[in-house]
This record gives sequence, structure tokens and C-alpha cells, in this order.
Amino acid sequence: MDLELKLKEAMEDIQRGVQEIIGIEYIQSLVNKYLQDGTTFTIKAGFDPTAPDLHLGHSVLLQKLATFQKYGAKVYFLIGDFTGMIGDPSGKSETRKPLSKEQVLMNAKTYEEQVYKVLDSSKMEIVFNSKWLDELGIRGMLELSSKFSVARMLERDDFEKRYKSQSPISIVEFFYPLLQGYDSVALNCDIEFGGTDQKFNLLMGRHLQKAYGCNKEQSVVMLPLLEGLDGVNKMSKSLGNYVGITQEPKEMFGRLLSISDELMWRYYELLSTKSLQQIESLKEGVKNGSLHPKAIKEELALEIITKYHDEKSAKEAQEEFAKVFSKDELPSDIEEFVKEEGIWIAQVLSECKLSSSNSESIRLIKQGGVKINQQKLEDSKLNLTSGEYIIQVGKRKFAKVIIK
Repeated sequence: MDLELKLKEAMEDIQRGVQEIIGIEYIQSLVNKYLQDGTTFTIKAGFDPTAPDLHLGHSVLLQKLATFQKYGAKVYFLIGDFTGMIGDPSGKSETRKPLSKEQVLMNAKTYEEQVYKVLDSSKMEIVFNSKWLDELGIRGMLELSSKFSVARMLERDDFEKRYKSQSPISIVEFFYPLLQGYDSVALNCDIEFGGTDQKFNLLMGRHLQKAYGCNKEQSVVMLPLLEGLDGVNKMSKSLGNYVGITQEPKEMFGRLLSISDELMWRYYELLSTKSLQQIESLKEGVKNGSLHPKAIKEELALEIITKYHDEKSAKEAQEEFAKVFSKDELPSDIEEFVKEEGIWIAQVLSECKLSSSNSESIRLIKQGGVKINQQKLEDSKLNLTSGEYIIQVGKRKFAKVIIK
């Protein structure tokens, strides 16, 4: 394959699923140089040390980083420990609690174990921004603050809205975009990755590289925010609409099968390694009726679970799902709980982690969402007598309760 065609294919691969790229010509020149003589370049992507458990929303960025690794990129996986250890008030109703150095390092270790499932460890380096931000000192911070005006800072959407509504903005909050931008100066990186909500901060890196005489302006790659299982809000643990990459395969499979047929194609585009041509072929098959949407959804779930676990676990999760939901059988590994005779059913549900509270238990029973020994429960005042019970809430929550 000639160089021109290789470059064309590489750029198509790089731009797949990307929301916006600023400085695409520079990226093309870097990739072209790599294809010609193997010259590598650097990418920076920042991660918050306060939330070490990654979900599929994060994996959109990780997979795009892996794509760039194929075309010559060395990835700086940047842990924002400086921010984490002083607390980050940006856009929050209250200041985030600072983390200790030990907590940050422990969370970073968790990141490491997860990201190596996607990224080539030989082409990446985990770095902490405290290494250079601690060394800035007062003189360095004052110099940094002189590189950008208050008027320009107030152009950031959330700052502008809060200023107009006379909501307080601390000086510390003005420093966060500057500090993130300075990371690009310290690492002398060629490209920075982030979500579309980070555009202002990402562009700050370009501005500061120029201001500090780095002889480059980093390109910026912005990725879309992946919708959660509800298909409305972005994927988030706090909203419960997420699929964690360290979740049990059976749980992952059930969650992925719950997405709508329409959302499935969005997940294929952003999470699958299938080519766009292959995905288009699957779409056509569903459209003409030769392929069933559920089968295509299962194929996606198998691919994702295999990536983060292994093929055997993915197949077992598929079989278990079919056993429980297609054939209406019980799962093979139900957690057991031992309780005293006379315990109230609402209390059983909450103590067995089938509901979050007694009041939610009552609501679930009244809505017809609870079964005991595969029979729908209607009495929310029931007290259990001695015996063994299989309790089911919804489609995926089970518990075996032994009453003594």
C-alpha cells in the first residue's frame, strides 16, 4: 500500500466518532512523518484521581488514544493529583474534599490496572501534574496568571453565566484552566484529548504553548460524551446509567442488552472495533429483516466484555442471560442471606441489597416488581416464616434467603 493511501486510511480511523478537531493539519503532518520514518509524537489526556473506577464513557477516549498509538503516538496518561490534593471547586455547588497523597496514588494504581486493557503500555506513561506544578512556586504562578486576561477568562461559558447572574467565582477557579494548560507546556505535547465540555481548557494549552515559546500549538481532539443506558443523560455512576469496565461480566451483559435499538448504533460507533463499513452492513441487515436487533446487541456485548475480561467470561454471561431471561430460569450463583423468623419483607429486600430502603421495597412490591419463589408478591406487610426463599426484584436482582 502506498504512503498516500496509508495516510488516508489512518486519518479516517483517527476521525471516526470524533466530535471536533482543532489543528487537524498538524495531526496529519505528525502521522505522515511517522508513516515515512517512524518519528513519534506525544498526546496528553487528563484524568481525575478522585474517581478511579472507569466506565464505558471513559473508554471512548481510551479507545481513541489506542487508535493514535497505532499511528505513532506516545500517550501521557495524566493524573491531576495537584488538583485532587487541594480540592477542585470548579462548577460545583461545594468544594470537593481534598485527597491525600496516599489516596491519589491508590486511585492511580487502579487506573493503571484498567487502562492497560485498552492501551499499549509500551507506548504510554502515567504522569502526575504535581511534579511540575509543585515546582512553579509563587513567582511561577504569578507569571502564569499574567499570560491570560480576566476578560478572556470570562468568555468561558459557565464563568460568563455566573458573572452575569452575580454568582460568586473564586480566583482559584480561574487558575484551573491555566494549570491544565500549563500541563501542555510542561509535557511539550503535540495533541490533547478531552470531552466537548472541556473545549475552553483544551484551547488554553494551545495559547500557553505559544505564550511560553514552545514553537508549537497543540492540536485538540474533542470526543462526544457517551449517553448512558437511558439514552438521554451522559453515562455517569451517580445517575446509575453506566456500565463499569470492572463490573462482573454477567452484570455488564445485562446492562448492555437493556439499551434501546437506536442507542445500540451509537455504542457500536464509539465502542466497537468493527469498521464503519461492517457496522453499516449490520444496520442494513436489521433494516431488511435478515438480522435481529437483539442478536446484534449481543454481538456488541460479547465484544465489549471480551475486551475487559475474556472470551470465556463473555460467553458464560451470554448463556446465563439466556437461561434467566429467555427461558425464565433462575441464575446459577444467587447470593445467600440468613435471617431471623418473622422479619418484615421490606426489611429483607433492603438488607439483601435488592432495594435501597424499606420505603423503596414497599414501592417495588406495590408496583408488582417483586417475586418470591417465582410468584408475584402483593402483600407489602408480609413477615417471613422459617424456610428458604428465592426473592427476585425486577429482571436481574436475586437473593436466596434462609429464615431460621
